[in-house]
Amino acid sequence: MQFTLNPEHVHFLISRSPEMSENEVVNLVANASEIFINKEKLVAGRFSWQNSCSAFSVSKWDIDKICNYILTQPEHHKKTTFAEEYDKMLKYYNQTLSKN
Repeated sequence: MQFTLNPEHVHFLISRSPEMSENEVVNLVANASEIFINKEKLVAGRFSWQNSCSAFSVSKWDIDKICNYILTQPEHHKKTTFAEEYDKMLKYYNQTLSKN
């Protein structure tokens, strides 16, 4: 698993069993990380994740590209805000879904 933290969001890339849903993976990661962050007092006050998330599938041929994207988040978000990028991604995926 590869991940990097940003002020308002987190990206992670995983390979999962088809028997485990995206929702199960997110709940597992969110619950474990929330417990760890609070136990280690890594933030002031009590930490908790928001109640929503997004999941996107990528081909194995794009793994290097996605890893690079995740690792360069600080530089990337100097050019494009998270909100701008998220809107663009939603439009792209909605357009892709409507073609099927």
